[in-house]
Formats: sequence, structure tokens, C-alpha cells
Amino acid sequence: GKEADVDAARPVLEAMGANIFRAGDAGAGQVAKICNNMLLAVHMAGTAEALQLGVNNGLSPEVLSEIMLKSSGRNWSLEVYNPYPGVMDGVPASRDYEGGFMVNLMLKDLGLAMDTAKASQSTTPMGALAQSLYMLLKGGEDGKGARDFSSIQELFH
Repeated sequence: GKEADVDAARPVLEAMGANIFRAGDAGAGQVAKICNNMLLAVHMAGTAEALQLGVNNGLSPEVLSEIMLKSSGRNWSLEVYNPYPGVMDGVPASRDYEGGFMVNLMLKDLGLAMDTAKASQSTTPMGALAQSLYMLLKGGEDGKGARDFSSIQELFH
């Protein structure tokens, strides 16, 4: 929104969160959120795929995670929200993917990203592939849509 409007709302915004950005005109913040969540979906799917490739070839998921965290593949999904069960305490993967950010919500955000891409004639093949993978993960079972989005790991087992 307008800079003056953001400044007027700043005290309320600061009570709700630590990071406050003025992304641009009205609606720009929503576009930033859509882009961020599309990237998160791509990162999570890629992280899960890479972890499973390593495990399928004899690596420990813990050791591989440590190596990648010190290498160019380091990312938020690996560092803060590891999708491989048993690697990290306190994340949905350690609780059978219960709690966290639901697959259904990720699919909603990916749908918004694809709509935004279409409206702006943007090419988003990685986002489209992530959307397809999450739709495959959800399948026809409503219960899988309520699981955490890191359960994408199960597609690669």
C-alpha cells in the first residue's frame, strides 16, 4: 500500500510480527507471499527428492543433511524443517507429518501462484511441477491434504 498507510499501520503490524516490509502498491505484499510460498514448495520438493536419492544409495539422512547444510544446497527446508523422519526433533516429520502447514494450504497458494503467473504471462515450470507433485501427494484421500506439506517426502520413498 501507500507508504503513509503502512506507516500509520506500523504499530499494529509490529504487534503481529517482527518483519514488516512495504512491497509496493496495494496487492504487492500478496504477490510477494505467493512468490515466497511457491519457492518454498519447490525447495521442499527438491530437498525431499535429494534426501531420498541419498538414502536410496546408502547415505544416512542425518549425515547427508549435515553435508548439505554445509554446502551449496543449504536451504530453509533442510535447515529448519527437515522433511525426512527422524532427522530433526520438533518438526512435523518427527510427528508423522501432523501439525504444521497443511498440504491443502500449500495447494491453495500454488493455485494462486499459477493464477498470478497466467495473468502476468509468466513462465513458472518449477511452480507448476511442485503443484502437480502436491496434487499427487494429496491424491483422493482427504486425510493427506490435512498433513504437513513436508510429507512430500513420502512421494519419493
